[in-house]
Amino acid sequence: MSLELMGLVTALAGLFILAAPVAWAFPFMVFSTLFGAAAAISLPMLGGASILVPNLLLVFFTLRVFMATGEGYMMAALRPQSPGFWLLILTLLGIFSAIYFPRVFEGVTETMKVERVTSSRNVIALSPLRFSASNITQAVYALGGLITFAVSYAYFRHLGKPAYLVTAIIIVATADIGFAIADVVTYFTGTEYLLSFVRTANYALLTAAEKGGLKRISGTFAEASAFSEYTLVLFAIITSLWLDRVRSWATGILTALLLLSLLLSTSATALVGLAIVIPFLWIRSWISSASPFTSGRPVFLAGCLLVIPVALVSIFILFPSVGDQVNEFLDMMLLSKADSQSGKERFLWNAMAYEAFVNTFGIGAGLGSARASSFILVLLSNVGRPGFILFVVFTASILSARQPAPSENGAYIANAAMRAGKCGLIALLIGACTSGTVYDLGLLFYLIAGSIAAISLGRAPIHVPKVVHRDVRQPIDIAEPS
Repeated sequence: MSLELMGLVTALAGLFILAAPVAWAFPFMVFSTLFGAAAAISLPMLGGASILVPNLLLVFFTLRVFMATGEGYMMAALRPQSPGFWLLILTLLGIFSAIYFPRVFEGVTETMKVERVTSSRNVIALSPLRFSASNITQAVYALGGLITFAVSYAYFRHLGKPAYLVTAIIIVATADIGFAIADVVTYFTGTEYLLSFVRTANYALLTAAEKGGLKRISGTFAEASAFSEYTLVLFAIITSLWLDRVRSWATGILTALLLLSLLLSTSATALVGLAIVIPFLWIRSWISSASPFTSGRPVFLAGCLLVIPVALVSIFILFPSVGDQVNEFLDMMLLSKADSQSGKERFLWNAMAYEAFVNTFGIGAGLGSARASSFILVLLSNVGRPGFILFVVFTASILSARQPAPSENGAYIANAAMRAGKCGLIALLIGACTSGTVYDLGLLFYLIAGSIAAISLGRAPIHVPKVVHRDVRQPIDIAEPS
């Protein structure tokens, strides 16, 4: 086991969290999720697996919230019939499957999994089903997601401040854009080594690629696809906040910059995600504009319907060469994607994942046993039909969580935060279904899901001792709190 530079920085940040007010813990935790390719600790004994920065900081985040709230709220997050209960059952199923299924179905099918080729690098290869280090790491990640959900839930139930979710997302979105700019600048100036401290995970790093003459933006992630998935979530959340007129100046500027980053990332995940997320946000804005309790953005609606199409048509008419270049670029990114080497590999992953699902009679090969290029096939091949159904129930319960009534105190910011969080989860699932390779969706998914579950209930009531004046000549009787 070896401690990386980012691991030392994370440990120091964790110690600061323990000493700081509990309100600081959540923004730090959300910020840590930005470092998707930064190893805090390397574990050669587990096939060179890496403990990432957010996974290490989760230990300090959990401890700080426990110090402030105890175990009550965390246990309440997993109570029966709550969203957390379904996540708990899914996690237990995943851990059980990771331990036993690869042994029960050993050799029955072949799967795509990580194989160790050197002491420092692994590759994804087709091999007969058997127990491996991936089963352990994915089970640990699943348990970490459950803990993240429960702790995030406890944080917001204790503080009852939806604005903290807004602040945390704005901070991490700003940093994400900053690292994207740094990625492009260091690439064209030959100083990529300046960002090497955030690219230390034991992954195949594709951070120096170009497509169509543009740098494929990877930011703090291992490749452009991972950057696009993460940035798409931030774009959906920030745009939703802007539509609700929450910190309009900051969210408006960030919306434009995040959209530009996604378009320039040259990632098919970004283009497909935007093609789904933007119409979804348009519908959400239309509903908000029609509601008497929210203001919406009529200008956004008009722009999408009139200004943007007219502007695009005008550009293509006045500058025909631009249209040809755009058509060539889209053909390279989307239409010819299936014929590329990457597209063929992804198709093979999906085919083998589906074969694993069929050959294991719909039960699954075990958590961490198979990789795919779509989160749907990852679920089916790893935890089978039962796990797929549990995940759908969990996600549906979060997305259908009630919003506080408009008449409730502080309901506007709570509603805006919940709507934004739900948009972020939908965007994350769109990206995962497009190119997700493993069960682990990242801690940001569980941070947002736990926040939504808690905000929908509001802040837990605080029982204050009641002072009763019996008589001016009698002592004050302080009743015990209920």
